[in-house]
Amino acid sequence: MIPPGGAPIASSGAMNMLAALLEQRAGQQIAANRTWRIETALKPILREKGLASLDELVAKLITARTGELADLVVDALLNQETSFFRDAAVLDMIADAAQAMQAEAGHRRLRIWSSGCSTGQEPLSLAMLFSERGMPDPEIVATDVSPAALARARSGRFSQFEIQRGLPVRRMMTWFDTVGADWVAKPELVRKLQFRQHNLTQDAAPAGSFDIILCRNVMLYFSPAVRRQVFDTLASAMRPGGLLALGAGETVIGQTDHFTPCETYRGFYRGVNAPGAMRAAG
Repeated sequence: MIPPGGAPIASSGAMNMLAALLEQRAGQQIAANRTWRIETALKPILREKGLASLDELVAKLITARTGELADLVVDALLNQETSFFRDAAVLDMIADAAQAMQAEAGHRRLRIWSSGCSTGQEPLSLAMLFSERGMPDPEIVATDVSPAALARARSGRFSQFEIQRGLPVRRMMTWFDTVGADWVAKPELVRKLQFRQHNLTQDAAPAGSFDIILCRNVMLYFSPAVRRQVFDTLASAMRPGGLLALGAGETVIGQTDHFTPCETYRGFYRGVNAPGAMRAAG
């Protein structure tokens, strides 16, 4: 067992194997100066399994007959940092763009893909914003590699701390109900979203073409080669003239030929020569 208050000791070999497992399963890399996150993230699993160190965990992974333990480890190592209305100005621009697209699309329903949606705060924020603007509900497909994160997203259940990160009291009271110490999204809000498990580095894009794709603060964790592959996947799902939203520290420049900076919406990218655009146009 782990001594009370003690930190599990891990060899560099164990750290490397755990980091390699995450990269193999989810494509995410852990920088050498952030390996401390491995120990922090896996402490709950060590306690649950009665293991004294990460070396023991790795040994158990090697001898395990099923992939259940590996799934738990990968899920724990994924960076699921998110919040409601994160970078609110970006979401406002997405709503502006969606309104302009809807005017051109006529009766066609817009489609939006929120990739790497974590526990759902981003797509829920979009659904709130569109409704508050009186816009027709677009089809919002929200995906993540983590089954645990998606389960929480589908439940719409958040702690007081999570609900207060980005939500003013007006929105809290309009869109959520209190259940014990938690806040639960109203069913009519959750029904606006489709949550699906999806691995950006291994799976084909969801079926159909999307007008707007969000992939924010995800590319940061990929190697350049994986980044190019993921951009190909995103491009395959982009409708002609569609928009891609990345995180503030991310760019398509030097990474892909499928997207170019958008002149109308600063910080966004238009699909060009994208497989999805060519397929839709054909």
